[in-house]
Amino acid sequence: MLDREVLEAAATWYVNLSAAPACEQERQAWRNWLADDPRHAKAWAQVEQLQQRLALLSPELALPALADVRARRRAVSKVLGLLLMAGATGASLQALEPLSSRMAQYRTDKGERRELQLADGSQLILNTDSAVDVHYGSSLREIRLHRGELLLQTAKDPANRPLLVHTPQGSVRALGTRFSVYSHDGRSEVKVFENAVELRPASTPATMGRVEAGQQSGFDPRHLQPVTPLADASDAWIQGMLMAVDWPLQRLLGELGRYRRGYLTCADSVTGLKVTGAFRLDDTDTVLENLATALPVRVRYLTRYWVRLDAA
Repeated sequence: MLDREVLEAAATWYVNLSAAPACEQERQAWRNWLADDPRHAKAWAQVEQLQQRLALLSPELALPALADVRARRRAVSKVLGLLLMAGATGASLQALEPLSSRMAQYRTDKGERRELQLADGSQLILNTDSAVDVHYGSSLREIRLHRGELLLQTAKDPANRPLLVHTPQGSVRALGTRFSVYSHDGRSEVKVFENAVELRPASTPATMGRVEAGQQSGFDPRHLQPVTPLADASDAWIQGMLMAVDWPLQRLLGELGRYRRGYLTCADSVTGLKVTGAFRLDDTDTVLENLATALPVRVRYLTRYWVRLDAA
């Protein structure tokens, strides 16, 4: 295991280079540090592994917040903690992933989609970075979404068993329907394309909401979200496409970031630029290049897993 001092230096370089556009002098100093000692290059490789598996800096720590020295120190401590955890366990970085997700029956990696036909004839499509378990019993059909997003086209069951999709935040009961569920950041988002579903938050199961075709809603463990109209092409991801209509650049990058490893962000000055278009999710690097052509931005790669859009 590398010395704590070396890992802390790597974490500090990562945070400092992430905080703002680095000048060439700072980037050269980082390169010199990498070349100065084989341990430095090894420590940076571990940082890149973490970038590949995780977004190291949560939104509240990223970019403008890191202008504050104390915020940078907290961010360094967070990255260092992850590096030490991975090294101390002697395990791969996948050990940082919850056990339920790692042991799930069906999984997809970043940028991967997977289509499954279930025992009753229902069609299940997993979106990027998702994990599910499927259990069909004598009286109930259950799908447990540990993380990520699925789209389900239900089939009629000869035994008339209810079909439930469970997430960490609650459950969705299918009523002969086609719908998607996306579990992230402590909430579940539900979009209904055919017929209807019923929603129940985990901590208040007596609370029930109904969402009809052409509508969307969601829930956290205690509350239901309002029902709103479904946006056009909300299921375009099953064809590997993302449709944006007058989206702020920050929102678009947030969605693209789901389909690529590492950290994707933009400078404060360009977050509100409006974007409309159809984007291929299987080639996000080309999407970024096209954004740099269509908008007054430039794409800056610190590493292949760290990308930031700055004002041109």
